[in-house]
Amino acid sequence: MIQEDVEHKSAVLIIKGGKITGRLLAKAMAAMLRQIRKSRDAPGRQSFKQLSKGGALQNIEIADSNIKAFEPVARKYGIRYKLVKDASETPPKWMVFFRAKDADAMTAAFREFASKTLKRETARPSVRETMSKFRDIIKNAVIDRTKHKQREGPER
Repeated sequence: MIQEDVEHKSAVLIIKGGKITGRLLAKAMAAMLRQIRKSRDAPGRQSFKQLSKGGALQNIEIADSNIKAFEPVARKYGIRYKLVKDASETPPKWMVFFRAKDADAMTAAFREFASKTLKRETARPSVRETMSKFRDIIKNAVIDRTKHKQREGPER
C-alpha cells in the first residue's frame, strides 16, 4: 500500500550540471515544489476534489458547443471550474461547476463570454457560408459560349 502511494505521488526533476551539490539539489527541489503548488492554485479547469476543498459548489448549464472559448475568460477572472458534458440530451449540454464564493466573478465572466460570442457571430460570416453562396452564384450564372472570330490579316 505504501509503495502504491509513493508511485502515484512521484515527480521527475532533471538538472543539467557538471557538479551538483546538496544545496543546488535542495534549491531545485524547492523551486519544483513551488511550481507544483502554483499550478494547483491556478485558475482554470480543476477536478471536483480540488474544487470541493474551497467550499460549496454551484453550477450553471450551458448549451454552447464552443466551450473552449470560455477558458481564457475564466482565467482572466481567476475562476476555478469543472466542465461536465451531459450527453443524455440532444444537443448535449455542458454543466460548469464552480465555487460558491466565485459567483460574482462567474457572472462577470459569462457576460464577457456571451458578448464575445455574439460579437464574433455578427461580425463576420463563416467561410463555409460564403463559399456556398458563391457556389450557388456560379451554378446559376449563364455563360456565353458563342465564339467570335475576328481575325484580321496583317496590315500593309
